[in-house]
Amino acid sequence: MELTNEFRVAVPAAKTWAVLTDVERVAPCLPGATLLSVDGDEFTGAVKVKVGPITVSYNGVAAFQEKDTAAQRVVLKATGKETRGNGSAAAIVTAQLKDEGDATAVFINTDLTISGKAAQFGRGVLADVATNLIGQFAKSLEASLLGTTPTAASAAPAAASAAPQADAGDSVDLLKVVAVPMAKRAAPVLAGVAAGAAAGFLLGRRTKAQPALADDLQAALAKLLS
Repeated sequence: MELTNEFRVAVPAAKTWAVLTDVERVAPCLPGATLLSVDGDEFTGAVKVKVGPITVSYNGVAAFQEKDTAAQRVVLKATGKETRGNGSAAAIVTAQLKDEGDATAVFINTDLTISGKAAQFGRGVLADVATNLIGQFAKSLEASLLGTTPTAASAAPAAASAAPQADAGDSVDLLKVVAVPMAKRAAPVLAGVAAGAAAGFLLGRRTKAQPALADDLQAALAKLLS
């Protein structure tokens, strides 16, 4: 699947480029990621994410395929495998910087292939996750460039307030990241379910309405994740 995102930082493009192409400086800004080794333009790392009580860890390798300083365009290829399980992920990430004077716009295109536990989330949810995580990354990157510390309120949207992780034992809880987007998508369905349950209650069928409500909620969430 192909995902597109963009963000802006209040830092000139030249300085932003220098950090984005320096793996050791940019890695601490990536939520849930840990840099393990660097060998020129190739490096290894680990990513740990949570979906409620389930934690999925990936170990992988990545390399810069292109670093065009004049065009301010960088292409990164990464592959990873679950440390426990048969799932895998592969991505080609292209970042294009646009100089806006005292600020920089960064446009990101990700060609993602994923299997295993994380694949149960549909494209829409994965797109929301990417948007929220990149929002966290942008705030942390800007704070790093400016030498400041992002506040809990500004580090990310309310639905994704996890801070950037530098320790391999930390992780990003995707359940929190996708909670609000899922709730927004489910709102019309859940409103209809709630109305039906209320009608059932008023008609004296409360004991039958509760199992039906649970079934409908499960069906609605399953549909959102498909």
